[in-house]
Amino acid sequence: MTDTASVSKNNIALPLATICALFFIFGFVTWANGTLIPFFKLSFGLSDIQAFLVTFSSYMAYFFLALPSSWILKKTGFKNGIIVGLVVLALGSLIFIPAAKSRSFELFLTGIFVQGAALALLQTASNPYLSIIGPIESAAKRISMAGICNKFAGMLVPVIMGTLFLKNAAETEAKIAAATGSEKEQLLSDVLSRVNTPYIVLAIVFILFAVLVRSLHLPEVHPEEDVVDTTSGEVIHHRSIFQFPHLFLGALCIFVYVGAEVMAGDIIGVYGKQLGISPDVAKYFTTLTLSGMLVGYIVGIFTIPKVLSQQTALRICAILGIIFSVAAYATSGYASVVFIALLGLANSLMWPAIFPLGISHLGKFTKIGSAIMIMGIAGGAILPLLYGFLKDHLQINFQLAYFIAVLPCYLYILYFAVSGHKVGLHRLKK
Repeated sequence: MTDTASVSKNNIALPLATICALFFIFGFVTWANGTLIPFFKLSFGLSDIQAFLVTFSSYMAYFFLALPSSWILKKTGFKNGIIVGLVVLALGSLIFIPAAKSRSFELFLTGIFVQGAALALLQTASNPYLSIIGPIESAAKRISMAGICNKFAGMLVPVIMGTLFLKNAAETEAKIAAATGSEKEQLLSDVLSRVNTPYIVLAIVFILFAVLVRSLHLPEVHPEEDVVDTTSGEVIHHRSIFQFPHLFLGALCIFVYVGAEVMAGDIIGVYGKQLGISPDVAKYFTTLTLSGMLVGYIVGIFTIPKVLSQQTALRICAILGIIFSVAAYATSGYASVVFIALLGLANSLMWPAIFPLGISHLGKFTKIGSAIMIMGIAGGAILPLLYGFLKDHLQINFQLAYFIAVLPCYLYILYFAVSGHKVGLHRLKK
């Protein structure tokens, strides 16, 4: 599936290192949303469902911008597409400055959406590149390597952003609640001003990395124009993306997986607070989830494909997701939080396995198929809102609401791992 003239084993290191650095950036920006949720609740007095608009704005950008990103990449190529994405990411970060000054939640959401649009472009470029830069059977291994960088960045976010944004959160929340008039206005302005320095620094880093990428030689990797049957060597011609039902089942699998991942990573702090745990402690729970994911990625690097196939790894992870979801609902206190954090381990090898399975056998449709898969990231926008709706509007107990939201996700992922990824493949010769 790879244009071997473009990339060989000898020159794969540079593009792989570049993509790993990009995944670090993805992780830092994306997981910062987990810190922004309680930060905006503190600053604007939002309900949970209002605060979850942070993740909604970020992940819905993938839905609207994934297909246009595919068109942009076709025009610009892989390298220039990355540069454009990084510049737009810097722009989205700088929008936070006037948003803080004007104390506008809507402008913050605009900045987050712009960041999401940039990430849609970068993800649409990076994931298929990782998948087709080498054998498709070992794509999960390469994606796991990049995933370690992604989750390591996510682990740093609560330490860095949590310390900056949520310092003395409980005390600050009490002061804001007790203050009135101009004193309260000043307190809120002071709290929101905490975003200025971090997001200016991030914007500078993104621009500098764009300059670095421009100076690198990154080989273009092209999928074959047609699919070749691995058994007979026969060339298989296709005229429509709709001849690949496993692609759309894979996009739905990405949808429910990302939703479950956001619930385990971004929502765990809110979940812990509902259990009566101090927000000064709960702000570090995302790191627990990401630590579980990091362990899973390391396992994937050493076991896929020599010990475990991508399909087997996905089945194991889906089963663990079901078990940990049930356990989180059946327990309380810190025990329940630990099982939510363990969902990070269950989620770890899902993206590395789902993505290559979804775009396998697409041939010349790989780029558009990758964009369709990236659209599935919108699941991260919907699942938190569903959880908030069940909990706040239907008045369902928060643990039961969490269980109702995530369990069907893992059941569907198990279906895709067992048989969904093979749907329609037996008709490829027809």
